Amino acid sequence: MFDALIIGGGVSSVSCALILGSAYKKPFAEDKKIGVITHQKASSLQNAVFNNAYGIPKGKLGSELLIETTNQLKELYPHVEQIEGEKVLRIEKQTSGFLIETNKNKYTSKIIIIGIGAGNPFTIEGLENYIIPHKKAALEKNRIQLKNEDHLVDKGIYAIGVLAGHRSQLSIAAGSGASAATDILTLWNDGKPVQVHDVVNK
Repeated sequence: MFDALIIGGGVSSVSCALILGSAYKKPFAEDKKIGVITHQKASSLQNAVFNNAYGIPKGKLGSELLIETTNQLKELYPHVEQIEGEKVLRIEKQTSGFLIETNKNKYTSKIIIIGIGAGNPFTIEGLENYIIPHKKAALEKNRIQLKNEDHLVDKGIYAIGVLAGHRSQLSIAAGSGASAATDILTLWNDGKPVQVHDVVNK
């Protein structure tokens, strides 16, 4: 049983995983089991080059970022389990959490965070009741999002990135994943607001 399982390997998902992973020294997070299924990677990121994203060197390729950020997650926070080569097919709500079925395995998690993009049709069975037209995408693109309030779709279900209704912009997606992560950390901390920062030793 995961405490939090992130679905997706793009900007919002890895950003969320980095924030959740970085809280491992906090008493409320030290025993949490966190995972990310990285199969569903955004093709738009694979073809992108970045010149206008804060903190990203000009000319950085999206394909490089996909590799570098998952490597950073693995190096800094190895307790965050990265599940590669599996695609989520179905999510089923259970009495205590969710059953997540992939093309290879089944997992359970108390919380799920979904950041797989806004393509239509939506390919994960079990979340159809939350699908609405994307509010910030051009109509002709036929994009969808999951209905949510500040990333919260329903109890235990979070949407991040473009699937939460944000525009497809690296900085926005990264912030969306980080925002949902701090909300989850706050939940784990009995509702006391949480943000996680590293500082230079003085």
